[in-house]
Amino acid sequence: MDYTIIVFLEILRAISWLVILAAGLAIIFGMMKVINFAHGEFLMLGGYITIMSHNAGVPLWISMGVLAPLVVGVFGIIVERLVIRHLYGRIIDSLLATWGLSLLMIGGVTMVFGNTVQGVSTPLGSLSIGAYQVPGYNLLLIGIAVAMMMAIWLVLRFTSAGLIARATMQNPDMAETLGVRTSWVYMATFGLGSAVTGLAGGLLAPLTGVAPSMGVNFVAQSFITVITGGASMIAGTLSAGTLLGTISQGVTFATGPVYGDAALLLAALILLRLLPQGITGRIFRKSL
Repeated sequence: MDYTIIVFLEILRAISWLVILAAGLAIIFGMMKVINFAHGEFLMLGGYITIMSHNAGVPLWISMGVLAPLVVGVFGIIVERLVIRHLYGRIIDSLLATWGLSLLMIGGVTMVFGNTVQGVSTPLGSLSIGAYQVPGYNLLLIGIAVAMMMAIWLVLRFTSAGLIARATMQNPDMAETLGVRTSWVYMATFGLGSAVTGLAGGLLAPLTGVAPSMGVNFVAQSFITVITGGASMIAGTLSAGTLLGTISQGVTFATGPVYGDAALLLAALILLRLLPQGITGRIFRKSL
């Protein structure tokens, strides 16, 4: 029974990991149709902000929950104003531009901090379940993933800002005619997606450590989750994260982590073969 609980919690952790990784990309790619190939480097930046500020004496929770999303959100707004706003509707151009940005960020961070892994201690200690130990931080990540998606849903569903953002993404010309400054909405949406990505980077820093090339390890999982989920941002991220996380962690328990990652990729390929528009292209089509 204890082992069953451990397996269940580990599957929930894998699902929450994918959801946290992909949430910012889902806002930028799912809503704005902008391929941010520097998504992994935005995660890396959030991780570095967390560790730098914590080493400077800021409490870890403030570093992760406030400074990381704030700094990366502002950085995202600057990137949107300088680069992205000139490339709306030009998917290949935006992909190339953000790829160049990712290389620039990796090179810049390497010059400043060197190519070494830095980290902080994982907070909260462990929880005993029978003969097994479960890190308390893993349980916190599960709760944060739920709270994060709930907060995004509430903002988009029940606030005027969310309504304006959805209307702008669906029909920018009509929104502009009604007096909405769509350029500001695009800027704010990109900034919000960047802030959520920065928060994810800060949350993952105690688990993975940070290094200039760490984003490469996460960007593939993020894109696979968002593309497999399909057009609906929240329902797609949750459904794809749940399905892929369960398959990946289940195979990991049965065989090993290498086969778990391979199973995640194989499951995504099969799903996209069967559902070319993603899970929400046929299911949950009217969901956010």
